[in-house]
Amino acid sequence: MGRPILAVLSVSAGAGHVRAAEALKAAAEAHFPAFEAVHIDVMSTVGEIFRKLYAETYLSLVENHPSLWGIIYKKSDKQKADSSLNRLRRAVERLNTRGFMARIAELNPDRVICTHFLPAELLSRQRAQGAFTRPVWVQVTDFDIHAMWIQTDVTGYFVATDEVAFRLADRGVPREAITVTGIPIMPVFGQPPDREAAARELGLDLNKKTVLMMSGGYGVGGIDQLVERLLRLPGDFQIVALAGRNEALLASLQKLQATAPGRLFPMGFTRTIERLMAVADVAITKPGGLTTSECLAMGLPMIIVSPIPGQEERNADFLLEHGVALKAYDGAGLEYRLAQLLRDPERLEAMAARARALGRPDAARRVLEKVCQTTPATVVTPQPAAFSPGRG
Repeated sequence: MGRPILAVLSVSAGAGHVRAAEALKAAAEAHFPAFEAVHIDVMSTVGEIFRKLYAETYLSLVENHPSLWGIIYKKSDKQKADSSLNRLRRAVERLNTRGFMARIAELNPDRVICTHFLPAELLSRQRAQGAFTRPVWVQVTDFDIHAMWIQTDVTGYFVATDEVAFRLADRGVPREAITVTGIPIMPVFGQPPDREAAARELGLDLNKKTVLMMSGGYGVGGIDQLVERLLRLPGDFQIVALAGRNEALLASLQKLQATAPGRLFPMGFTRTIERLMAVADVAITKPGGLTTSECLAMGLPMIIVSPIPGQEERNADFLLEHGVALKAYDGAGLEYRLAQLLRDPERLEAMAARARALGRPDAARRVLEKVCQTTPATVVTPQPAAFSPGRG
């Protein structure tokens, strides 16, 4: 008889849900080898039209029309579960996710963790109908809760903070069904590399403050424009600017590098971001749930730029409230905030200490302790009391 199967289900609408799933799979392989961990991206099982409608439309909205996405986020958070709009949405999902349901039937997992609300909703419906009887847990991947995450027939929830747990319970989910674990990140973020060795490998000078700029749709100017502006700041510091897979951006940054030798270090896509974070003194980033959780685990202060209205704004509020980040509204604001921190090393160190205290590098392992050490036969699915996503 084979090992019991742990299915980790994600949706590639943004990178965070997939990265959380990959972190859970990696932690399962490291700490719970008695289980066979399988990661499935729901979007890999659906047709091209639905994938474009579901994932690519979302990405286009948040990048090109963030204000519209903010309106949708707030409005959908107040929709009743049985509203006509939600009934239509679920019907469309059912028609287009038959391939996913067939994959689940074929895999027949013993336990399931969902890092996105779509598979959680699909399996909740199956459990309610008696067609799927295995435990299904939901991992929320932001420092916030939205109605879409809340399902009537799942085993339990894992959330980032006590406040998210409180707000989830306020919406009718029994408190005993909610576990505060943090947001799962890859195990490497719990084992920071040697800072001096990482600096030597990257060609960076530890005698200088290091600014790590993550690429992405900043909304306050391209990253190359922001780098050019920041390089005009006085002081002896260096910038590592990540272009990801954007070759045109990398080329633009490399041109700038020629004008700032020893101060600018452009990089393309990297799978070892933890080594850059270990050397950095401050990160300039958008406040995605996974990226900010990685920064917290590494004790890395942040300057937040251009949060997406909705979940990223809520993430930003959490980080600002706990004193681990500053927020810049535009290029001038970014320049001002960075200059402040570079002139005040004591403040920077205090932010780093708060980040380390707030970080939860062991979140993935804590989730799996609950999931893998619970006997499925003993699991009783708690039913939300007076369930209504439209509350609050």
